Amino acid sequence: MRAKSICVFAGSSLGFDPAFAHAARSLGTMLAMRGYTLVYGGASVGLMGAVADAALHCGGTVVGVMPQFLIAKEVAHPGLTRLTVTASMHERKQTMAELSDGFIAMPGSLGTIDEFFEALTWAQLGLHSKPCGLLNVNGYYDALLEFLEVAVYRGLLSANNRSLFLTDSDVGSLLQRMEIHRPSIEPKWM
Repeated sequence: MRAKSICVFAGSSLGFDPAFAHAARSLGTMLAMRGYTLVYGGASVGLMGAVADAALHCGGTVVGVMPQFLIAKEVAHPGLTRLTVTASMHERKQTMAELSDGFIAMPGSLGTIDEFFEALTWAQLGLHSKPCGLLNVNGYYDALLEFLEVAVYRGLLSANNRSLFLTDSDVGSLLQRMEIHRPSIEPKWM
């Protein structure tokens, strides 16, 4: 992959670990420095805001996508290159996917997991072959990764579909691996 745009899913809060915000700033900086457009949820707060601010600070292009009902709650970022307003969460995810050549999930909560797993499900179903990466800052996603290994062990997730996404704790390493990653799509029903 030599993507033109990367969609980043991240928390709307900073969390308690300062490493999360540091990773968000590093990711935003690296995306801008490597010429990627950042596509994300459009908020000015939390890890979402940190990744956007860093990309903007380095002269990057940043596209936010936010449903109308969240503009006040998530505090839409006023300095974006472009903010696309959608009617629903479903439309938000679809729009972010259409604008993106790859996906990265940073630490986050239910919304982050929902967005990332929907992108993975679409890959599993053969709807796209875009690289997906999980940025596992300070072991944040260790328990989730363990769960997925249990799903493979118990026969509910194929090892091939488990490998639809890359995991790394280092921003630069994850981006580098995503640039050459070619997911092997094995439809769920096979």
